[in-house]
Amino acid sequence: MEYVKDILWTPGISLQDTVKALGSVGFQSVELRRAVEVVVRMRKEGAKVFLTFTSNMATSGLRGLFAQLIELGLVHAVVTTVGSVEEDIMKAHGERFLVGSFHSDDVELHEKGMNRVGNLMITNESYARFEDLLLPMLSKLYGRKARWSSVELLRELGLMLKDERSILFQAARKGVPVFCPAITDGAMGFHLYLFQQKHPDFVVDVVQDFKELITWTSHDDKKGLVALGGGVSKHHAILAALLTGGLDYALYLSTARYTSGSMSGATTQEAKSWGKIKDDADAVTINGEASVFFPLIALSALEQLHEEGLL
Repeated sequence: MEYVKDILWTPGISLQDTVKALGSVGFQSVELRRAVEVVVRMRKEGAKVFLTFTSNMATSGLRGLFAQLIELGLVHAVVTTVGSVEEDIMKAHGERFLVGSFHSDDVELHEKGMNRVGNLMITNESYARFEDLLLPMLSKLYGRKARWSSVELLRELGLMLKDERSILFQAARKGVPVFCPAITDGAMGFHLYLFQQKHPDFVVDVVQDFKELITWTSHDDKKGLVALGGGVSKHHAILAALLTGGLDYALYLSTARYTSGSMSGATTQEAKSWGKIKDDADAVTINGEASVFFPLIALSALEQLHEEGLL
């Protein structure tokens, strides 16, 4: 047990010291400090770490941080939704998204060909240029073979990119699999469908993906998870962990509430009832928004690991 302490500004205070100080303020600040401790332990214990996130996070400026964590070897598998793939490829080819307002006139935005994600904006032209990019890439891969798992497909797409801030670029070069269980749930799915109409033998095999996912770790591995948001990305990773004995470390970060009974709101504690997280796992749940909390967690953990010569 410890006492509540006031947080104070001091000249030159580091991010790491700020997060440590927040750990004695109370409420979610305590969980923030614990989250950093869990991330650091994952690294020190050599855990194989899943990073899961929803597509809106790749829309935001978190995308480059995800890529950097892969590059630094802190992430060993990614599970995400197809919007992340689309927008990662768009940004890798120079597309830029606007910061707008949560209170925009959405009818007016629609008339202007602007699509709103919270307070971020993506133009229709960006999606049109994405189609122009994707179809030649698919044609090149189809020339090699007709049947692909989405992990294989995304690895090859990543190898075609040149942007070091790209998630797919770093994952492909670091041998980090990117799982996308809902690969048809977006613009890319529509383009895959159109491509298959011209090439009926073209198949993206999601069952093969699942095989790769559940054989990626074993009961003997230390396993960790950083789950940002929820849905299919989060569940895919914890289901794989369930089948290989459960997670040793877990960080859940979500704005969803556990009282909804949803996957997005489910806590690390609830996951123990399924065996997805081990009974004695080092696990923390934060109710917070990823664009604020995750940079604080990741940058503070990186600062500590760098100081200790572990990067």
